[in-house]
Amino acid sequence: MPRRPPVADASPTDFAAAAARTLVGLIVLTVTVKALRLYPRYLPPDFTSDFLAGRASYFFGAYRWAFYPHLMCGPLSLVLGLFLMSPAARRAWPRWHRRAGRVQAAVILTGVAPAGFWMALRAEGGPVARAGFATLAVLTAATFCLGWRAAVKRDFGRHEAWMRRCMTLLCSAVVIRVVGGAQAYFQFAPAWSYTASSWASWAVPLLAVEGAVKLASLAGDDAPSRPPLA
Repeated sequence: MPRRPPVADASPTDFAAAAARTLVGLIVLTVTVKALRLYPRYLPPDFTSDFLAGRASYFFGAYRWAFYPHLMCGPLSLVLGLFLMSPAARRAWPRWHRRAGRVQAAVILTGVAPAGFWMALRAEGGPVARAGFATLAVLTAATFCLGWRAAVKRDFGRHEAWMRRCMTLLCSAVVIRVVGGAQAYFQFAPAWSYTASSWASWAVPLLAVEGAVKLASLAGDDAPSRPPLA
């Protein structure tokens, strides 16, 4: 029998990264399932629900054609993102990684990003909040396209970096729900909190992830560009 190639010992940073991915995955899945439980209030629309309150006057115009695609594509993009960002899944099922990536392209570029941008134009919190959510939609599409372009060029290091940023932006919806739940629990929800969340929900996690990657790089733990997927 052929001998297996030796497996490099994992560093403490590798264990920390794996633990962080596991924790984030559990949070994303938990919040996604809880969000899906609210969907009966959106089909048909219940304008007494938290998100649809005050939207009856314009919901049945163009807004609903953005709302429902976003409703369907949002959870799917998160689940696909968890699969695509898993190193173990990528190594075990490289072909399914590529196939899932193509599905993710359709989900983000035809659903999440354009629908999110249109919905941002009607976001509560005034022009500052609308600008925050619109910027989020544009950056989500841009980071995915840059990641896809890197993969086509077989620059898998940059591909992973851009897709990590895209996934972080997608998780902004999870951050908003977690923050909203914490505010409800502590009964602290100032009027400016939603406006602040429109920017902080994605900018703060993005800066945190970039900072963590930079620290790992300075420690000499960053991996070289990934080889092509078979």
